[in-house]
Amino acid sequence: MKPRGHLETSKRPFVLIWELTQACGLACDHCRADAKPDRHPDELTTAEGKALLEDAAEFATGQLVVLSGGDPLVRDDVEELIAHGDACGLNMTITPSGTHSLTADRIDALAEAGLKRMAVSLDGASPETHDAFRGETGSFEETIRAAEDARDAGVPLQVNTTVCRGTVGELPAIRDLLLEIDAVMWSVFFLVPIGRGRVLEPIDPGEADAVMAWLDEESERQPFGIKTTEAPQYRRVSIQRGLERASADAGDASDRPTANDGVRRRTGIVAGDGFAFVSHTGEVYPSGFLPESAGNVRDRPITGLYRDSALFQSLRDRDQLRGKCGACPYRAVCGGSRSRAYAHTGDPLESDPLCPYVPDDYDGPLPWDEPSPGLKGASPGD
Repeated sequence: MKPRGHLETSKRPFVLIWELTQACGLACDHCRADAKPDRHPDELTTAEGKALLEDAAEFATGQLVVLSGGDPLVRDDVEELIAHGDACGLNMTITPSGTHSLTADRIDALAEAGLKRMAVSLDGASPETHDAFRGETGSFEETIRAAEDARDAGVPLQVNTTVCRGTVGELPAIRDLLLEIDAVMWSVFFLVPIGRGRVLEPIDPGEADAVMAWLDEESERQPFGIKTTEAPQYRRVSIQRGLERASADAGDASDRPTANDGVRRRTGIVAGDGFAFVSHTGEVYPSGFLPESAGNVRDRPITGLYRDSALFQSLRDRDQLRGKCGACPYRAVCGGSRSRAYAHTGDPLESDPLCPYVPDDYDGPLPWDEPSPGLKGASPGD
């Protein structure tokens, strides 16, 4: 079963992330990259980066490119790379760290180079909670100041938030803060245990569904968009909520797994299927949280690696999924987090252990040790 939009995502990723560097001045609890203060000597050079951007432009006009890190502003060629990508017809965005390097002058320079959006991270709604998570006193104040500077520079602002046991209680307050700083998008990331994130405690599957139901409700009332990262079950939750509202007897939602366009476009990608990640040394991964390489952009263009590699092709074929994800009637609109499956089992095609939904006719192994009673075939409201 192929996901909706499969023909399009087989040709290009909706989101292409390039990790400019793993160097960063912060020591965030969840860091995928396990970032360090110093740059790696084998990072892609400016010339190699420009060639990568030129190759990325072959995907489509307006291809979205996210410059990430570490802290991408550690490099002094960021404005040059943004300008080059903009000239190639790419939509260039960036996810800098909330440090003193993100000055108003630097944000103005990024905007002048052609930056289309800036994303900052807020994992707490106060200096105490955010700074504790980020491992740096003053990070909250720097982040809020940078958000205000981005607004003044006319750069649309996205806020990224990690959901784990230590942050889930902060979500309503972070939502309120987004309104104050005029964010246009809230990207809510559900923890994948790699890098330093291995020491954090995730929320359990039932809580994850409840958080996603709350996010879906908030998406209908807030002026900013809401999307999830590494939580494609958000689509299932949204579909089930819609069916429950539409009909009193819509509890058998698993027989009718269809998605509305808004939900599908907000969260309709998973690792390797609409999403690709280029590491600081040029390795191409399905996502930054699934560090299985399909090859290196120094040896082969990103277009060919994304479209033709066996790894990426397998991740785009939902019929190859195993366990309850492979049996799930929602696999075409969800597919589960391939990164989380990989982190837990070493197999990116196994079931996502964060999802509590179990198909009614499935009697195989479950990706958790002791499934909660009553979850089989259940919807979030049951």
